[in-house]
Amino acid sequence: MKYIQYTLVFVIVLFQLQMNGQEVVTEKVKKSAQLDGEIAPNWESMSKNYHVPKWLEDGKLGVWFHWGIPSAVDEDRPLDGSWYGRNMYGGGKKMAQVLSEWHTQRYGSIEEFGYEKLIPLFKGENWNPEALVAFVKDNGARFIMPVATHHDNFDMYDSSLNPWNAVDMGPKRDVLGEWKAAAKKYDVKFGISTHLYWSPGWWRPARKYQKEGTLEWKLFNMDYDTKDFASQDSWNEHWYARCWEIIEKYDPDMFNNDAPFPKIGPGKGLGVKLFSDYLNRDLKENNGKQTVVLSLKDKTVDRTAFTYNLERGGAGEIKHEAWLWATDLSGDWFYNKNSINKMSIPVMVSNAVDAISKNGIVMLNVALKGDGTIPEKQIGYLTAFGDFLKINGGGIYSSRPWKTFGEGPLEVKDGRQGENHSDYSQEDIRFTTKDNMLYAFVLAVPTKDIVIKTLAEGGLLTQKIESIELMGSTEKIKWIRNKEGLTIELPKSLPGEIVNGFRIVISNINN
Repeated sequence: MKYIQYTLVFVIVLFQLQMNGQEVVTEKVKKSAQLDGEIAPNWESMSKNYHVPKWLEDGKLGVWFHWGIPSAVDEDRPLDGSWYGRNMYGGGKKMAQVLSEWHTQRYGSIEEFGYEKLIPLFKGENWNPEALVAFVKDNGARFIMPVATHHDNFDMYDSSLNPWNAVDMGPKRDVLGEWKAAAKKYDVKFGISTHLYWSPGWWRPARKYQKEGTLEWKLFNMDYDTKDFASQDSWNEHWYARCWEIIEKYDPDMFNNDAPFPKIGPGKGLGVKLFSDYLNRDLKENNGKQTVVLSLKDKTVDRTAFTYNLERGGAGEIKHEAWLWATDLSGDWFYNKNSINKMSIPVMVSNAVDAISKNGIVMLNVALKGDGTIPEKQIGYLTAFGDFLKINGGGIYSSRPWKTFGEGPLEVKDGRQGENHSDYSQEDIRFTTKDNMLYAFVLAVPTKDIVIKTLAEGGLLTQKIESIELMGSTEKIKWIRNKEGLTIELPKSLPGEIVNGFRIVISNINN
């Protein structure tokens, strides 16, 4: 009798999912938002208990801010790949040799004008976090994520553990604190990104220029081994303390560790301990409900234990867990006038829609100038995506992937560091679903009738189509559906300059 009851329940649930035109996008049983007890400091417990907060899945767009000492170096410097501090000290690679020679000609010898001498140039005199947050929110962002500490070991906050910080030097402002206040004012979520763990090894070329007992000794992390720091208890404990101070002092909604972290073995497990402590702190403060996001780039551990940051990459298929598509609008992560974004604006917008159709969250990095303003080229990218969202946001925010991500000839590679730079065509279609609606996005401006083969009669869409609307338009859309596909007659005018979305209203009753 119980078997029959369970079977009946399963059939009813499956029928309801089909009525909504939605697909379950995870093979795992949905993890509960409630937790009894604490998460243990291991990946198994993290995986069992971690879940993605609804605000991230619904929000879809965040802005990462890279800003610091490199932002204020002469903007006519050669390309440095955002590693000016390391490369200015020379080394075996050609880029480092070029940067070292340029630095000597521009600022003086390394012995007399080291990295620390650049800090007074970093003033942030025109930095207005409230205006910046208002701008990115107007263009669709629902969370921000400034860098708290980059590889250079300079803290962009009121640090009690590091004398090299933005409160005591450079802008002489609590940058993280002001970002957080602006995020609260404009009701966007506040995240932070730390890249600190790289630092001892990153500063290896600068070692020979430092003198023991100086303040610079701490900036360049001279107390830690450049090769084996990951196995040093002293470094791992220092890293943990620095990260925990950020968590305690700024209470971020999102913590992104953009670097390796202590392993369970040689690192005394302090990496996973920090992450589980962060989650447990949140659970304690919210009656057992997780509200924060933990973002990591490590692909070697169980990705269900955190939200995977797929930096400069893409997804070939729908991912079972929500993930971050993180890309840089500047071309160099930190501001450099000569840097070029190899991804065009139309491709960026279409890549973003592609990511969302595959359960991705878009995170666009903005590289501020040394004075704290956004360069015009990057404004162009932000406003282009903002314009798209103002028309098509109804099919993006709070949406979920459908049964398939879409169709078309362009194939996006799966994995990090291989993001698409190729143009899309009108044959490239991406789907999302929400509230008994199916949304179809055409990833290039169509010049002829649009044919969507996936939506043919007898295919994945088992319901009848009641009507089709072009988002941002009042024009009556003409269409026909048969066994070959859904054909939408080319509208007389198109509101989207890059991507156009169609809202497809489907029947509650199956064919």
